[in-house]
Amino acid sequence: MSLRGVLKIIHRPNYGLLCSLSPASKVCLKTATTHTRQSSSSSSSEPISRYPVPKKKNLPFDIVELMEEVEQKGGFLPNVFKVLAHRPAEFRAFFSYYNALMNKESGGLSKADRELIVVATSAHNHCLYCVVSHSALHRIYSKKPMLADQVAVNYRVAELSAREKAMLDFALTVCRSETVTEEHFSTLEAHGFDQEDIWDIAAIAAFFALSNRMAHLTDMRPNTEFYNMGRVPRDKAKASDGQVKEE
Repeated sequence: MSLRGVLKIIHRPNYGLLCSLSPASKVCLKTATTHTRQSSSSSSSEPISRYPVPKKKNLPFDIVELMEEVEQKGGFLPNVFKVLAHRPAEFRAFFSYYNALMNKESGGLSKADRELIVVATSAHNHCLYCVVSHSALHRIYSKKPMLADQVAVNYRVAELSAREKAMLDFALTVCRSETVTEEHFSTLEAHGFDQEDIWDIAAIAAFFALSNRMAHLTDMRPNTEFYNMGRVPRDKAKASDGQVKEE
């Protein structure tokens, strides 16, 4: 599901999870929100889950505070927050593990790598919410507006490096619950991944198998804001001939 890039989750003592935006994400979110504000407001009554979505006044304070922080800084509240708030204890556990996997600063996987794993495995699991939201995050991190779309359709013919292809081959092995062998480790190590990186690839694939299935269970719908994020370069300045320069 969505965050880091759009939302950078950090821990605050005695509080738990807080979300803030990275500078690059603020630009993308501002652009996406501008394009979609009208359509979002017009579709706000459309259901985002088949389960009841709790009102903020009925939620624990820490979850409400998190939601308000995310919405204030991001311009919109991703529907995953609203839907999973149906069970506050599981909400906290979900985002705690999400944070540990997707926002860690160590290891050989970049933020774009992590998001690409989510896109590929979520596509295999036919998860609309995760493919749409994490494709947006991948576009922001990678600055490649087309790659996530290619991976979502068929990663085997996407414009991937040999390293990325090996990474996704293994992620899909885990996603399909196939037997992991020493040959998998040898292949990944030949592409520069160490054993901790391999754990990360597998853990992300496994965690999002849960996320995908919860999205199916709840019929979770993506926010319209996600669709445009990271697709159109930001207008930087107008050239002297009247043409627009793009970043």
